[in-house]
Amino acid sequence: MAAVLPNFYSQVICRNLKPAIASSYWAYTNTVGMLFIALSAPVLGAIADHYRWKKRFLSFFLFLGVIFTTLLFWVRSGQWWLASFFYIMAFLGFAGANIFYDSLLPHIASQEQIDDVSVLGYAVGYWGGGVLLAINLFMIQFPAFFHFSDAIVGARFSFVTVGIWWLFFSIPILRHVPEPGIPSLTKASFHPLKIGFQKTFAVMKQIRHYRELFKFLMAFWLYNDGIGTIIKMAVIYGTEIGIGRLDLIGSLLLVQFIGLPLSLLFGRLAHWLDTRKAILIGLGGYSLITLFGFFMTRAWQFWLLAILVGCVQGGTQALSRSLFGSMVPKKASAEFFGFYNVSQKFAGIFGPFIFGVTAMVTGSGRWGVFALLAFFLAGAFLLWQVDVDAGRRMAMENTEG
Repeated sequence: MAAVLPNFYSQVICRNLKPAIASSYWAYTNTVGMLFIALSAPVLGAIADHYRWKKRFLSFFLFLGVIFTTLLFWVRSGQWWLASFFYIMAFLGFAGANIFYDSLLPHIASQEQIDDVSVLGYAVGYWGGGVLLAINLFMIQFPAFFHFSDAIVGARFSFVTVGIWWLFFSIPILRHVPEPGIPSLTKASFHPLKIGFQKTFAVMKQIRHYRELFKFLMAFWLYNDGIGTIIKMAVIYGTEIGIGRLDLIGSLLLVQFIGLPLSLLFGRLAHWLDTRKAILIGLGGYSLITLFGFFMTRAWQFWLLAILVGCVQGGTQALSRSLFGSMVPKKASAEFFGFYNVSQKFAGIFGPFIFGVTAMVTGSGRWGVFALLAFFLAGAFLLWQVDVDAGRRMAMENTEG
């Protein structure tokens, strides 16, 4: 999603289009995917909480993502619309599965453990993603070693390996992490969509009473939009300004391995300062990254940018998840994490959309990158207003009640 596919989309699938147009199409594709998951996430979360279907939904979206990621193997040059469709479906699987994966966090970690567990999850994820990306990079750079005809075939097979890897490493959570509570259901109560919409509207009313949690969501909405846009648009932006494929994918590989120790370091930082201040440090780093990206012209600068992203990306995202989880009542974790993902995806609609429109109007993605600075500054300002202790107390009171 961040390293191989954007370059493949721009250089192979959209090879007959102008680079700025390819960047815009990729941005719009991400916007549509985020819109679909944003509209469905709260209802799915409400259904999962009511019927205790967190793992059932996790499995469904997991398989959806695996299938459509693998189908990207068959997309050919000029079929940008088919590539966009397959990517949107795979993204729905990825984002949908993450709702229910994240919602299990408050059930397996105490208030004292939640930062460490969340950060360790991201760190291990960076390691796993880095290993697979290294294999994929080797497949693309040395296709003859794998008996592939060229690098394009290597890139296509990388989509297949992602599907297999994703499925295989999901086995532990599906087998060993328990579903939190299983109620007895009657036929009369079996109306999933009705229950889902009812609970969604109920949470919309409730969440306004969780004042600090609501303020955090607004902050997260803004700054995570900037983070998500950087993740999805960095490689295709680098392609547009003439940075080579090896530099692009290699630098993203570097992000994976830097992200492992730095995510753990951010976990320590949350203990030394507090979780909110650690996130603010990460947002300061992202503001500098945005400014640096605007002026970037050379490959070595892209490598340096990757190092800076690796320093702040995993820690900022992991601590955001754990901070939210610590202010959520456990009895409604999937519902609230549905809203967490809604804020993440609805917000994520605007970043790629603004990037795409700006690139199309100006003929360059540089100004789209610069526009992201506003998301980080506004998000940091709102986060500074959040009283985390008050938010956690309210979550505990409602859980006990």
